[in-house]
This record gives sequence, C-alpha cells and structure tokens, in this order.
Amino acid sequence: MNDDLQKSSELTRREFVKCLAGTTTYMSFASFSLPGPLFLLTRKQRWPIANNVYTTAEHQILPVPVSVDAPHIDPKDLALYSQYNYSSWTVGPGLPCTVWETIATKSPNAAHLLSFFTITDIHIADKESPAQPLYYEWSKPYGPTCNSSAYSPVILATTHVLNAAVQTINALHKKSPFDFGISLGDAINNNQYNEVRWYIDVLDGRDITPSSGTHIGASTIIYQKPYRAAGLDKSIPWYQVLGNHDQFWMGSCYEDATIQAAHISSAIQTSDNTDSPCESITKTGFYSGVIDGSDPLGPVIKSGPIGDYPVPPTVVADPNRRSLSTLTSSSRNWINEFFTTTSTPVGHGFNLVDPAMRNSGFACYSFVPKADIPIKIIVLDDTCKKPGEPNYAAGSLDQLRLDWLRYQLQAGQDNNQLMIIAAHIPFKVYKSLVTDPALVASNPETMNLFIPAPVYGATSVVSDASLLAELQNYPNLIMWIAGHRHMNTVTPQIHPTDPTLSFWEVETSSLRDFPQQFRTFQIYRNSNNTVSIIITNVDPAVAAESPATTSRGNAIATARITAAVTIDDSTSHALNAELVVQLTSAMQDVIASAGTPVS
Repeated sequence: MNDDLQKSSELTRREFVKCLAGTTTYMSFASFSLPGPLFLLTRKQRWPIANNVYTTAEHQILPVPVSVDAPHIDPKDLALYSQYNYSSWTVGPGLPCTVWETIATKSPNAAHLLSFFTITDIHIADKESPAQPLYYEWSKPYGPTCNSSAYSPVILATTHVLNAAVQTINALHKKSPFDFGISLGDAINNNQYNEVRWYIDVLDGRDITPSSGTHIGASTIIYQKPYRAAGLDKSIPWYQVLGNHDQFWMGSCYEDATIQAAHISSAIQTSDNTDSPCESITKTGFYSGVIDGSDPLGPVIKSGPIGDYPVPPTVVADPNRRSLSTLTSSSRNWINEFFTTTSTPVGHGFNLVDPAMRNSGFACYSFVPKADIPIKIIVLDDTCKKPGEPNYAAGSLDQLRLDWLRYQLQAGQDNNQLMIIAAHIPFKVYKSLVTDPALVASNPETMNLFIPAPVYGATSVVSDASLLAELQNYPNLIMWIAGHRHMNTVTPQIHPTDPTLSFWEVETSSLRDFPQQFRTFQIYRNSNNTVSIIITNVDPAVAAESPATTSRGNAIATARITAAVTIDDSTSHALNAELVVQLTSAMQDVIASAGTPVS
C-alpha cells in the first residue's frame, strides 16, 4: 500500500476499479471486503484522505498530456476518459511563491498578522433532481461550444470533494493554525434545500446521504453510498458569502412559480436545448434528464428528443429538493439554513446581520477576526437581487448595498483598520491567468463583470470602473477576494498616482471544476511596515479509494473536452504569490508593533 493512501471502509477490488473508472492516477490498488447495504450499517462509511498533506508550494497535481493523435471525445464518452488519458494526472514538484512588487517594494517579513483559508464554488449538486439542464451539455460535441456548468461528471461527487478539502484544511490547521475560513459563494448548484443541507452537514461532520428520490445505487455504487463526513475542526470559525447559484436556478434565472414547482416534481424538465437557459426552461423539444445512480460512470438518462419517448420519463419526487427561493426573496431561506449548524459561529456570519434586514434577504456583514490585529473583513453580497435582470451571473450593487459598503469602508478607515472585501463576484480582473508579475506592465486584457443601470434593464448602481473609483477612496483597503470565475487569477488594482490607494484582487478557483483547489492566506507586517499577503493554492489530499479521486480526473477531462485547457496542457493552474501592499504613514504607525514576530 502506498504510504500516501489510507484505507476507508471495505470495498471489493472489482468495485474499487469501477469507482476509478474515468481516472488514471499514480496511486496503487488494494484489496477490500464488502459489508453489505450501507443503509443498514451502524458504523457509517468514511472517506479518509491521504496520509500526507501538501500545498502546491510542495507538490502539484499536474494533468498528464493527451497525445496529439488521440481522438476528440465528447462529454458523454465517459468510458473513454481514461482510455485516451483525458482524465490522467500525476504529482509534480512544488510551485514557487513569486513576489509581486507591482504596488510596493518588499522587505523581510517581520511579524505574522493573520491566517485564513478560502473555499469557493463547491456547487454541491443533487444529480438526480429533475430540474437541471443536463442534456444541454451531455449532447454537445468536443470543443469550446460546450458548457460544463450545465453538466459535468464532477457532479457525481461534489460532497466528497468538499469532505476531502475539509480534511486537508484540518491537517494544515494542525501544522499552522488558521484564524478563520471563508467560503466565497456558490456553495450549492441549484438553489435546493437538500443541496444546502449537504453542504453545511459536510462542514459540520454529519452523516451524508448523497442521493435523492429513490436513492438508487445507495448500497452498491460508491459515489451513492451514505457516509460520515469528517467535519471542519471545531476550533476554526467559518463564514459564508452568497453566490448566484445559491439563489437562482442554475445561477442563471430568478425562479418563478413554474421553476419552483419543477424541483419537487416527478416530471423531467423539458427545454428547447438552446443556449438561452432562462428562455429555454419548460419549452418543449427535449427532456433534460438525470444522472443514473445505478451506473458507476453516472451517465445521463431519461434525456433527449421528446419524440424518442412514447411515455414521458419521470423520477420519484422528493420534497427535500424544494427550492429555497420565494417570489419575494431569492436568498432569505438560504441564509436561514446557516443557523442550523453544529460549527461556529452559528449563522456563519449572517448572525451579524440585523434580523429585519436578514429577513429581507440582506447578506452583507463585517467582522474582525482577531481583536488585537487591526484587520477587518467586509463580506459583500454583490449578486443580482430582483426579477428581470439581464444576467444573473453578473455583479450588481443596489443603492442600499453600496451605501452599506461605503459606511463599512469609512468606519474601517476611521478606526485605523486594514480592510479586506470578501465577495462572490470579482470586477475588472485579468481575463486570463497571469502568473508573471513582469507582465503587468504590458497591461493584460481585463474583463468587466458588473452591468450598470440602465443597460438592458439592469439595476446595478455601479460599473466596474465606477466601483474601482469608489474603492480607491480608502487607502486602508488592501485586498478584494472573490470566486465565481473558477480561476486563480491575481489582479493588481493600481491607482495611477498614489500607491496607498492601490490594492490586490485575488480570485480562488472552484472545488467543482479543474483545478479543484482552495487557497490559504498568510498576512505579514514587513520590516519596512509594508504588508505582505502570501497566497498559496492547495489540492485536496484525496485517497485512491474516494470518489473525490475520480472527480479530480473527471474535472481534468472536462476541462480538456470543453477546450477550457488544451489537451497537451500539463500545468496545475495554481498561482502562489507574495503580494506587497503600501500603507499610509498613519497605518504604518498603527501596525508597527502588531503581530507575532517572525523568528
């Protein structure tokens, strides 16, 4: 047995091979025995991670290149993923930490101020829900016209990947404690009650039944089996940000009564299979399908042209699939679920929101992680809020949230606090991953994510440019952190004349898609009273037996099939960096003696 592997509950060799279908790894096989239907077990299945835990600064997960002679395969060709190396990966040497002195000049780290981690875009998915557009992607050919957010085989094991990430965080916490963690939105995929319960219950360390309806395959198929999640170390408080998928249908549409009813129906959702998802819902032409939980590969079934089905396909309805959205609030019910938890703080940040505002769906709050360190975290909901928006994946701030943000920034300024904004959607960021700080001078292409009013009926009171101008009024703002794009991009937001008004924007990639990574942050005071933010990506330390291992291979294969990366790409898509921040002279005096000295 490889030293990096750790046995979980018993499996036969045949079932073990099935669970790894679609994934080729460097790991070795082992023999197990099968206990019988897991619903009857008194001791739940567990999925331990590898014994040894590394950050990408030590080891990287690297895709194995696909031969240029290999055929192009389609998303539905699940059995071919491993045959042609699309899902293959290996372990390579660590990725160095690159110093970015775009804003300020580094000096030696003098004292440690704060440590935290970010996870984001987990997209916990009910793969057997009838209210999702699987066929749209399942039916596509290889190439950039694919849309993996509609379907990817990673949806088989979203809870397992989160469980592996949580255990990896716990192992890192034992080596060097985190002060807190924060999840940057899109915790769930499709605004369902069972999805958010799975998400919170994994972090709480509760029993997980990762299936719905008839729970087909729950005693025989590895990704369907109930298990006991490890749970985040109870000494780590964790906080939550609201994302677009948390409150809208597939992150794209405000749910009306018809969509809400579709979640708990026995009828498979229909569509016209176009690339306009909101307009396509409930139109005729195609059945969208569900995952077949009785198949180790998890193909999409009950899908395709309506004419192929003399009798409309159905599933067993499940009330736990109910939508969390209402006709008056897309987020209130989702927010309230975070008060049913065994980890801290109860409410996971939403306890800091005024109850009357929280009841209206307001999801912004702030907190100070360490009383003796002048750093404030401002959690900002920058998602769309009302029916009729032109793009629910776009960023948006109404006047209420903009005024709240201004108040929080000014309060942090007045109280001599350094500030970090945590939001789901980034703004005015580099379009592609830039890993070399020397390229900043070449002005890499950026993209805008906020749609301001009155364009196309949008209600945001800010654009990317006006939001940047607003934020650069506050010199104590040092960083904006976000998810949403499933990328590890770093963008310096540079003020043209005053470096103290510049700040960093740091994105963390998704735990759903490749690269399935989270990120750690270590903040230091430097000897010249600048501040360094050291960011490091981490691959969850999966063990070979776990469905999380198969999910990693599926994520890599999907990235290649959809042309998100080239088939010969063998890089980790991680970004490890030390980002240096210039402070005002007043803040330099405030932090001059702060933190734990670096030996």
